[in-house]
Amino acid sequence: MSNLTIGSVAPDFTQNSSQGKIHFYDYIEGKWAIFFSHPADFTPVCTTELGVTAKLKKEFEKRGAKVIALSVDSEESHKKWIPDINETQDCVVDFPIIADEDKSVSIAYGMFQPLANDKFTVRSVFFIDPNKKIRAMITYPASTGRNFQEILRVLDSLQLTDGYKVATPVNWKDGDDVVIAPAIQDPEELKKRFPKGWKVIKPYLRMTPQPNK
Repeated sequence: MSNLTIGSVAPDFTQNSSQGKIHFYDYIEGKWAIFFSHPADFTPVCTTELGVTAKLKKEFEKRGAKVIALSVDSEESHKKWIPDINETQDCVVDFPIIADEDKSVSIAYGMFQPLANDKFTVRSVFFIDPNKKIRAMITYPASTGRNFQEILRVLDSLQLTDGYKVATPVNWKDGDDVVIAPAIQDPEELKKRFPKGWKVIKPYLRMTPQPNK
């Protein structure tokens, strides 16, 4: 089992894919990466997930993020499956799907979890920043399709909180008010950082309009 945690450096790898051999670090260089596994090709839930991912291409590009998928199926299998995704989901899959036949990448990332299933990867998502550090991780069982709007929301939060001393509250979405970091107490710094003002609900809970909106 993988011992990766938030803050770990994402493991590098070279592996075959639907777009030929991929050297992971070269592929994502300078970008955020959304690296996710699906249990198997030619399965219903996975077909819908990769279709939605393809439709969200411009949304990921706006955020400077590359998408890359993975399963333990072969490169040939991926290439045969992609036309089905395109046909049934009305999309164009143009991101690589890693063919992790030897399970080396899946094991390194903890995407292969024998207690859940000893043959297929679970539905894991890794948010990897331009410094190649893992910033967030989400894992679902094979039976539960992911919400890719939530994946975009998490990416928005990570990018926002990297640039400003804020955190995002429950159910936050881009454009909503955010939380001022409790460590900021100096009145002058508060005025400088948050010229739109803020609302003090409790000394430790201060809300302010999203700074970059």
